[in-house]
Amino acid sequence: MSKINNRLSNSDNNNDKQPKYNQRRGRGGHGPGGGMGMPVEKAKDFKGSMKKLIAHLGGYKWAFLLVFIFAIGSTIFTIIGPTILGNAITEIVNGLIDKISGGKGIDFDALRDILLLLLGLYGLSSLLSFVQGIITTEIVQRMSYKLRKNILTKIHKLPMNYFDTMSHGEILSRVTNDVDTLSHSLNQSLGQLITSVVSIIGILIMMFRISIPMTLFALLVVPISAGVMGLVVKKSQKHFKKQQEYLGHVNGLVEEVYGGHNVIKVFNKEDEVIEDFEEKNKTLYESGWKSQFLSGLMHPIMQFVGNIGYVGVAVLGGYLTVKGKIQIGQIQSFFQYIRNFTLPVTQLAQVANMFQSMAAAAERVFEFMEAEEELADTDSPQPTENIRGNVEFKHVSFGYNSDKIIINDFNANVCDGRKVAIVGPTGAGKTTIVKLLMRFYDVTSGEIFIDGHNIKDFDRSDLRRMFGMVLQDTWLFNGSIMDNIRYSKLDATDEEVIKASKAAHVHHFISTLPDGYRMILNEESTNISQGQKQLLTIARAILADPKILILDEATSSVDTRTEVLIQKAMDSLMKGRTSFIIAHRLSTIRDADMILVMNEGDIVEQGNHDELLAKDGFYAKLYNSQFDHIA
Repeated sequence: MSKINNRLSNSDNNNDKQPKYNQRRGRGGHGPGGGMGMPVEKAKDFKGSMKKLIAHLGGYKWAFLLVFIFAIGSTIFTIIGPTILGNAITEIVNGLIDKISGGKGIDFDALRDILLLLLGLYGLSSLLSFVQGIITTEIVQRMSYKLRKNILTKIHKLPMNYFDTMSHGEILSRVTNDVDTLSHSLNQSLGQLITSVVSIIGILIMMFRISIPMTLFALLVVPISAGVMGLVVKKSQKHFKKQQEYLGHVNGLVEEVYGGHNVIKVFNKEDEVIEDFEEKNKTLYESGWKSQFLSGLMHPIMQFVGNIGYVGVAVLGGYLTVKGKIQIGQIQSFFQYIRNFTLPVTQLAQVANMFQSMAAAAERVFEFMEAEEELADTDSPQPTENIRGNVEFKHVSFGYNSDKIIINDFNANVCDGRKVAIVGPTGAGKTTIVKLLMRFYDVTSGEIFIDGHNIKDFDRSDLRRMFGMVLQDTWLFNGSIMDNIRYSKLDATDEEVIKASKAAHVHHFISTLPDGYRMILNEESTNISQGQKQLLTIARAILADPKILILDEATSSVDTRTEVLIQKAMDSLMKGRTSFIIAHRLSTIRDADMILVMNEGDIVEQGNHDELLAKDGFYAKLYNSQFDHIA
């Protein structure tokens, strides 16, 4: 539906803001994480966004409690492991010393019990971690499913002016990128946050339990590492931001040049394009090199600082062992705890980044979900079964913006079954009138009636079901020809689809295709011609059997021979129906029962073709101007 709505926006008074290439590409960094030093998009209101997200996840509180319990259990069992392994090493060393002294040597029964306990703890830890991962994934996927479902429902409730003020790429980004970012970040960070915090606390406790002096010495490395990390991040951040910016510029330029390749060739602008590309590409290269180099320095520097710490701890541990204050196995355990301590600290930094990305994504998603919806339908909608198709406009005024009225006091009365053409220069308000009739927008003032009933008294879905529309900009989806025609009436039989195709003069063309009605149209429908696409949309409108028909420039982009076919198909479609034809090519509407001539939002003339020509007014000038070049 959103695609259809967006297509309908691209006409006379459309102020839809198309996304610029570099803007569209520039938003690509919604995914969490990235390399250290990569800039992370931040939410405008972090606390507010997280509160809304937590409230949204409130229905899963018991599942979250299980995740919390399993994550803590898994982490605690993992933390205990190095101590028990240290006991095993101590047992081996003591046994060897005992053997040298003439004793029994290693107590293999005790060693076996220690190793079995260690194996059991690690096995139980893995099991708890596995179950925690399954529960987390289930929560996150359910949340993503629910969010996408709610977004799709929301799209159908939004007024058309929302799509006029938001770029298509921005809307799609909220449905895809932002929900994916939420899903990925939550899945990665939820368990990681719990395990990292518990690991840091638990490892510190175990380290202090082994040796307070060694622990204090090991902790001296943390502020040094943090200082080095902060310095490198600060230096690399600006280069990462520039890299992201120019990556968008380069990709946007490539996409733009690829789309307009023929125009560039025609105007001999290849050298200017290459020069522009080289300039942007050089900047991208320089910023990318600097950011990656600085980011790459972090690991060896951190490793060097860490190794200095290991050396100091080893010297101190050896001294304490000689003094008999700790055992050899405890030194090994302590080294394991040091190695394990750096991991949760790094993970917490990554989780902080993920939370920033998650909050930014949540902010955009909830901003979309909280957008103002269309005015609610009436509580007691008017039935549409016996509608004949009389349409009346009474003193209708409208503006896309409240401070700029573009339709001024529009009045017209159209009897059922009549063919009415709306003509005028570009920007006169022709398509806007049709949008008001279908309630894509509500009038600023005045009223529109169908068979004497205000259109606001109908349910929107019922109202739009009365209309059939054929647009200049055809919309077909990736699917079979049969399914594309059946789109207007999903319960139609194959025979009804074929009958509608014959009436639209498209059956013969379909029959010549390799798979006939089962032929699959690609995503852009480029495997059939423009005229053939137009005939398929007419067949779709015929199948819907609407009370009122709207034809918006349906033949303006086809050749003369195809236009004759389309005109015949439209004549079949318009029989016995109230029809509104929007046309620039005035030769196609000479047989209209009434022609409404619009200029700057007002009807300046009305009558049939002959009457308007006889007046020698605005219509006559428009009509004759199309044939001036022939003379």
